[in-house]
Amino acid sequence: MRIGELSRRTGVSTRLLRYYEEQGLLQPERDTNGYRRYHADAAERVARIRELLAAGLTTDVIRALMPCAQSGGLVGCAHSDRLLGDQLARVEDQMDELRRKREALLEVTGAMETRRLEDEALAAAALKSA
Repeated sequence: MRIGELSRRTGVSTRLLRYYEEQGLLQPERDTNGYRRYHADAAERVARIRELLAAGLTTDVIRALMPCAQSGGLVGCAHSDRLLGDQLARVEDQMDELRRKREALLEVTGAMETRRLEDEALAAAALKSA
């Protein structure tokens, strides 16, 4: 199938399909006229790519995982287990960092609120004594 047909079947723009090709995620054949020709399983491969991107994986990691992709999904192997484990650890680290930032922001917000209330109380006391 040509790129337009793959785009219609997957709902992915032709521009994005070309990007996947540039990233080594799709490998179409070329006709003598230069047109891309995709294999019948390309739509499934694009769906897998989209699924992995939605999981937060980079195109580099997806490219490394694609040899483990077979019809119906990824096949667990030591290679894919390690890659996915590394990515999960990275996400966990990012979540920990976001929790630390959230706590710091809550502390700053709390301190600012306390200061605002103190300032309002001082202003109210100054008005009463005036």
